Amino acid sequence: QVHLVESGGGLVQAGGSLRLSCAASGRTFSGYAMAWFRQAPGKEREVVAAVSRSGGHTYYADSVKGRFTISRDAAKNAVDLQMNSLKPEDTAVYYCAAREDWSIGFQRSEYAYWGQGTQVTVSS
Repeated sequence: QVHLVESGGGLVQAGGSLRLSCAASGRTFSGYAMAWFRQAPGKEREVVAAVSRSGGHTYYADSVKGRFTISRDAAKNAVDLQMNSLKPEDTAVYYCAAREDWSIGFQRSEYAYWGQGTQVTVSS
């Protein structure tokens, strides 16, 4: 089992940047594919970005492609999400998730482990 803790959320103006970090503890971090999801009020939780167990494959939702970058740091047992050119529609609670598989998953149901979430608010 792996325990996930997110940090780095906050309030930022449109056009600004934030960097979210997800610290993992427990079982070997390298055994998991990782992802960032987000959930806005009244909406379904959606995948934003994901990275394979090796780090060699990444996925980005069309809405964030070119603005967000996911990366994993094996030395820190962490996965980060760099968010640039933020828009008000990026406002949501962001969740880190882990799946015990080498490949990327795209659905909420494919991830067994979740952090508690961190709020990101982008003002216009």
